[in-house]
Amino acid sequence: MSEKNKKQFGVWMDSEHASIVGRENVDTGDFVILAHEKVDPQVRNSSENAANNAERDSLHKLFKNIAAHMQNVDELHVTGPGVAQEQFVKYLHETPQYKNVEAKESTASKMSDESLIEYVTAQFN
Repeated sequence: MSEKNKKQFGVWMDSEHASIVGRENVDTGDFVILAHEKVDPQVRNSSENAANNAERDSLHKLFKNIAAHMQNVDELHVTGPGVAQEQFVKYLHETPQYKNVEAKESTASKMSDESLIEYVTAQFN
């Protein structure tokens, strides 16, 4: 499979938001913003255990929403602050459909959509 035919995606994410970047024509063309996803606001919980479970569940839902935009992904670059991107890569590798994804991670502070597109383009060139 040539480099140009690989389905490449980039994601900037933290524990509350994600921006997904992919190619215009799935495996060719320039990178564009495919979607923005965010975690639903939390309702106040009566216990720490319930709060932790709710946080884990909302992050898992965010991961599923991100993955839904990346059908048949071959290569992925995930960036952002904190550990959410590491957890997302682990989630992908534990999901049969995504276990063979070649994933790379980096750390980056929040960036504009244009900057993210430039950043992801540079990662795959």
